[in-house]
Amino acid sequence: MTRGRGSRVRDIDEVRAGFAQWRKTRQRKARIPDELWSAAVEVARRDGVNRTAAALHLDGGKLKRQMVAADAVSRKAKPPAFVELMASGSPGVPECTLELEGCKGRLRIFCKGASATELAELSRALWDVAC
Repeated sequence: MTRGRGSRVRDIDEVRAGFAQWRKTRQRKARIPDELWSAAVEVARRDGVNRTAAALHLDGGKLKRQMVAADAVSRKAKPPAFVELMASGSPGVPECTLELEGCKGRLRIFCKGASATELAELSRALWDVAC
């Protein structure tokens, strides 16, 4: 069975083998790698949480929480790919208004004497903190 372009849904035996290999080589109390969790979530979506948890010797509640977390990450909004900087036409000290809109609301900043590079850095810094 295939999904999307070039990505294929792993077989439960393939994922079980990955977990077996990890269990043989892991350090004591090591966390399950994200790659194995992703594979388990993928199989659980197709075959069900309880069946997958039993086959892979995982806690069903933890597997379900991993599924919910994976869904939340996939639904998270992507950051904007475009930032518009509008320069004023007046000579002298440049002025501008920087407007940011994100998941927590809107932010408007009036700037005097800042370069386009400084404004781009400021907007990136504020955007990273905002969401």
